[in-house]
Parts: sequence; structure tokens; C-alpha cells
Amino acid sequence: MARKKPKSIELFAGAGGLALGLEKAGFHTIGLIEIEQNAAGTLKKNRPKWNVIHDDIAHISPLDLEQYFTIKKGDLHLLSGGAPCQSFSYAGKRLGLEDARGTLFYHYAVFLHKLQPKVFLFENVRGLLTHDHGRTYKTIHDIFKAEGYTIKESVLNAWDYGVPQKRERLIIIGIRNDLADKLRIDPPKPHRYKPLLRDILHDVPLSGGVQYSEYKRKIYGLVPPGGYWRDIPSDIAKEYMKSCWYMGGGRTGILRRLSMDEPSLAVLTSPSQKQTDRCHPLEARPFTVRENARCQCFPDEWEFCGSVGQQYRQVGNAVPVQLAYEVAKTIIEGLKRLCSSNRAGRRLLSDVHDPA
Repeated sequence: MARKKPKSIELFAGAGGLALGLEKAGFHTIGLIEIEQNAAGTLKKNRPKWNVIHDDIAHISPLDLEQYFTIKKGDLHLLSGGAPCQSFSYAGKRLGLEDARGTLFYHYAVFLHKLQPKVFLFENVRGLLTHDHGRTYKTIHDIFKAEGYTIKESVLNAWDYGVPQKRERLIIIGIRNDLADKLRIDPPKPHRYKPLLRDILHDVPLSGGVQYSEYKRKIYGLVPPGGYWRDIPSDIAKEYMKSCWYMGGGRTGILRRLSMDEPSLAVLTSPSQKQTDRCHPLEARPFTVRENARCQCFPDEWEFCGSVGQQYRQVGNAVPVQLAYEVAKTIIEGLKRLCSSNRAGRRLLSDVHDPA
């Protein structure tokens, strides 16, 4: 008789990039919380059986979470999500959860406090490590530690894990202290082959997308694949860049055209901004929503709700599905090793099964 899948709850679920990776690895998500209407609609449209909670997490975290999700404290296998982390530099005051009050991270910490999952997965931008001279991350780390977790963090580049995109994410794994000496979760091993745009920009389904102005389109016609503003006549570049021409730094994002022989740069929430353009390698236009979704490893059948602009934002804010899968797979493998290591582990995690 097949065992039940390990259970997870996801906060700040967005359009489902992280959730899809967890699902593929073998987790059963018993709840996903998302405040943005169109993103929640995307989740419901594609996975009608998922328990999608379209609400402000501030309305959910004060509740009796054991009763709300029908799960006992300590039984949840995984709490996942990536809260936006505003600066709160109270490290040293040792106020625990009070340090984070007034921030979205506070609600993540409350879920952790009330449910005490065996493992948590917290993902965010790499810059969180150095934000506010490191004080923001120190506070987050101290709160995780105070809640009884052993913490490991790593910065992973999605391109190393089968994603055709250079995108760095901070991945924080927490293991509950009573399991820390028995449960080993290793970082995913990088793939030998790294995909390029030529591997994914073929047979892409039609979808919405924005276009450049006629003026900008003509200028991009001068930029070779893999090039940027330095690769066109300087008088044309200077006229286009205006005040940016006099800025210091490399400014390599201006008039940047990608190449089929490289991965995408990090997919953004807006397809066309002067400082961070990512022009299509073969055509003078931005990527469509569906092309960006390919870069983020969403399956072609995954439909996004809302306007074209809202769809771009959902895709740009997502965790690449394949990266999420690689991380989730290491968690599943760790839980399975714990199950097989001793009888106590088997009793503790008897509902972890082989997702295959």
C-alpha cells in the first residue's frame, strides 16, 4: 500500500513556480497562501484541487493554524516560501519574533513558531545577505535559530540546475533541532550541461507580449546578438541613452540583446526598461510572456491569469520551477534517508514515500 506524500504549506505562493517544483519532487501541498488576486487565480486555474487561500497572510497567521490546516504541531514536513524582507535592524535586542513585527517575514516566522515543521525552505534574493550591512539577515537568522532550527544557507545559480537563465537565489534550509543530527540535507549537485536559449526558443506557444516603439525597434536592428549599446555607432547610442551616456559603470543592460548561444539573463517583472532590457536574439522585441515562462521552466500548459502586464509580473517574480525541484528533491531524499536509518525515524516520518 502506497504511503502518503510528505505535507507542505507554502506562503507567498505567487504564480506557482516553487509549488510546482515541490509537487514534482513529491510533496503534497495542503495550503498555499497568496494575496494577489491574479496570481491566486493562476494557481486555482491550473490546480483546482490545491487548497489555494486568496487572502492576506496577516489575516491567517493569528489563527489556530493546527485547526485551520488540520495538522498537529510538529507533523508538517515542510514550510516553504520567500517573504519580502524589509529592513528591521534589531539584532542584539533579542526580542525574538518581536524583532520582525510589522514585516511580512514576521508572518512566516509565526507559522514556523506555531507549526514547528520538520524542515523549512526560505528563498530570497542574494542581496538579503548584505542588506542593511547584514543586519537584516542576522535578525532573520537569529529568529530561525531561536525557534529551534539548525540553519544552512547557500546561493544557487539557476543556470547550474537545468534552468536556461542566470538567476541567483538565496536558499535557506532549516532543520528542527531534534532532527538535526539525524537528518542530512545536502545542496543539489550542479548539472554538467547548462541549457542555452537555443534549447528552449523553438515551438513556443503564442501568447501576449509587448512591443518596442518603432524608434527603439530600429535601433535594436543595429545591435548584434549578444551585444549592447557599445556595439552600435556612438552617436546613435548617445542620442538614445541621453543622460545615461554620462553615467559611470558598465551599463551593459542598456540596449542588451541576448544570444541563442547563452542563457537568458534574470527574467524581470517588466519586459522593457531602458536599464535592464533583454531583447529577443533574433527579433527586435522583448520576450513574450510564454518565452519568459520557458526561461522560468513553467510547463507550456500552465496558464497565467490577468492582463499581459500582470502575467509578466507573475512570471518574473516566480522561482524557476526546475531550481525549486532540485532543492525540493534534496529535502525529500533527506527525509527518506531518515526514514530508513532507524525505527524512530520510520515512526516519525512514516508517511514519506518515494515520489517516483
